[in-house]
Amino acid sequence: MAGKPKLYYFDGRGKMESIRWLLAAAGVEFEEEFLETREQYEKLLQGGSLLFQQVPMVEIDGMRMVQTRAILSYIAAKYNLYGKDLKERALIDMYVGGTDDLMGFILMFPFLSAEDKEKQRAFIVQKATSRYFPVYEKVLKDHGQDFLVGNSFSWADVHLLEAILMVEEKKSDVLSGFPQLQAFKARISNIPTIKKFLEPGSQRKPVPDDKYVETVRRVLRMYYDLKAN
Repeated sequence: MAGKPKLYYFDGRGKMESIRWLLAAAGVEFEEEFLETREQYEKLLQGGSLLFQQVPMVEIDGMRMVQTRAILSYIAAKYNLYGKDLKERALIDMYVGGTDDLMGFILMFPFLSAEDKEKQRAFIVQKATSRYFPVYEKVLKDHGQDFLVGNSFSWADVHLLEAILMVEEKKSDVLSGFPQLQAFKARISNIPTIKKFLEPGSQRKPVPDDKYVETVRRVLRMYYDLKAN
């Protein structure tokens, strides 16, 4: 019997968080090894584990996988969260791609200066409410089902809920004009595996703090300023 997937990343969200979400949604237990020193990172590099010299890296089914999208696609397919046919898979890829774009505006937020954070917060909310959330609101309304694609729970639903919660951390009432998304959030949050992941004590990571930022900067030697979009 294969062991649990093992995740190599920092003790924080970053690009690994969506992988944690998807594994949790599939009901898959996983282990984590947190990078805390430059030496740990260099050991992975020297051992050839990091194909493109980057984390996240996940050990699963005898493979050491890198590249976040490849890892997520594999997990989604393995655990039947990737649609029933090629057309549904294409829709899932499209919706996940859009959600990824929105998440990208949030990913580097913790590394910004206080002044740039305020600018970026407004930018994130503006993009979410004018470009991304209206799309998913319309999809759900037109589709008339509980889920984004077909009538079954998929990677697209997991990814969208993660994004909604991330944006709500920037503005708590951001869904006030989106009734379909409000209902969607409630439905998906109550799926047993998701509900468990949202409970205290799960492997879901909190909002990145200064300790996380300093660890990432030190391990990756990111000693430069990041500007808002």
